[in-house]
Amino acid sequence: MSNWPTQAKWDGPIVMVGFGSIGRGTLPLILRHIACDHSRITIIDPSDASKHIADKHGIRFLKEGLTRGNYRKMLKPLLTAGPGPAFVVNLSVDVGSLDIMRLADETNALYIDTVIEPWPGFYYNSKLDNAARSNYVMREGLLALKRKLGSGPTAVSCCGANPGMVSWFVKQALVDIARDTRLKFQHPESREDWALLMQRLGVKGIHIAERDTQRAKSPKPLDCFINTWSVEGFISEGLQPAELGWGTHEKRLPPEGRRHKSGSGAAIYLERPGANTRVLSWVPTAGPQFGFLVTHNEAISIADYFTVRKGAKAVYRPTCHYAYHPSNDAVLSWHEMLGAGGKRQSQNHILEEDEIVDGMDELGVLLYGHKKNAYWYGSQLSIDEARKLAPYQNATGMQVTSAVLAGMVWAIENPDAGIVETDEMDYRRCLEVQKPYLGPVTGVYTKWTPLDSHGSLFKEGLDKRDPWQFSNILVR
Repeated sequence: MSNWPTQAKWDGPIVMVGFGSIGRGTLPLILRHIACDHSRITIIDPSDASKHIADKHGIRFLKEGLTRGNYRKMLKPLLTAGPGPAFVVNLSVDVGSLDIMRLADETNALYIDTVIEPWPGFYYNSKLDNAARSNYVMREGLLALKRKLGSGPTAVSCCGANPGMVSWFVKQALVDIARDTRLKFQHPESREDWALLMQRLGVKGIHIAERDTQRAKSPKPLDCFINTWSVEGFISEGLQPAELGWGTHEKRLPPEGRRHKSGSGAAIYLERPGANTRVLSWVPTAGPQFGFLVTHNEAISIADYFTVRKGAKAVYRPTCHYAYHPSNDAVLSWHEMLGAGGKRQSQNHILEEDEIVDGMDELGVLLYGHKKNAYWYGSQLSIDEARKLAPYQNATGMQVTSAVLAGMVWAIENPDAGIVETDEMDYRRCLEVQKPYLGPVTGVYTKWTPLDSHGSLFKEGLDKRDPWQFSNILVR
């Protein structure tokens, strides 16, 4: 594609916080699709390893790390430089998202991030119990800020591939299933309408089902954690407790399962790390697979968004969780790290596109329990296609960066929405912007259930009446 469309125009400053693998990949998409003055873009990052990319595009680069103590001093002059409001693109690690969001609201700036990120010390704080270290608690903090700030400049929370894009996939999948089951319905226009549609279809739950088959040219060395996206981010979430949205069809809590004592009640957590918790799932290319039940914001927000209530009581809610098979090198890295009692490797490395020989990131949503059993809808982006589409990123990164682009476009078109989660956004408009970067986007029905993956020898304790009980999905 040579004539890339301009999707939006932005006249104010753009401040990108963080210039790691996702920042590097997002920048060329912004320059390609958002009409803006390059001289009004500023990148802030504590490392200048990728400064040459900013220099190539004539972008100002500040080698600084944001902290609790300096973020206001660093950011406020940039956000108030005018004319017009600024746009904060927060793609950092170890920078408190809610504090930056507050400052954006104070300065009338738009805002977007890919995760609710805390300041350093949260993930590994031994003084906090597992409930307090959960994404559920961080999301409740976001919702409290949303209620406090009310209407105002748009701040898009958790708008990457997942969380983010997968919430748009869920809505498209529901429309597809309704069409294919010949359900008479009007296209939902509200949160309540969407929840009722999911309930009418009989969806019991959703896997964010992902398989990353990208392979490096060189084998993984010992004492090095390798991943296709942020190593720091993956280790942080992998060592948080496993979390999942908890559906109303579930009969009993899993072993080590715990409920939260406050908030929406949409999720539970397990007293074990997500990187050491396996679940059974399915994707089109590999078929049945093991996945890690790593905590992600979308597991909670999707379950909450599609809850049907009568008064204060939830009468319908889907189970929802991540089922992630990362690249083989990342799996080996986790085995190495967990086998050493959680001791971090001495080196980290993110595979760049020129280091990958082949493979793809197959990322979608598996909606299960309805009349047609299960339906996977998602992106099958290969490394070969990612190379052709845009620079500085592999297939995994492009699914994230294109979602950031879509979220930015939506925010520019809806500048006064206040704090929003991706579940609340116009999925059709966002996918319209993003789809050119996703490779084949497809929907596939399957007859597979978790019972099929238990084999013929070890079926004791399974719920054979309801294949889609989480007790059948959790690998014991």
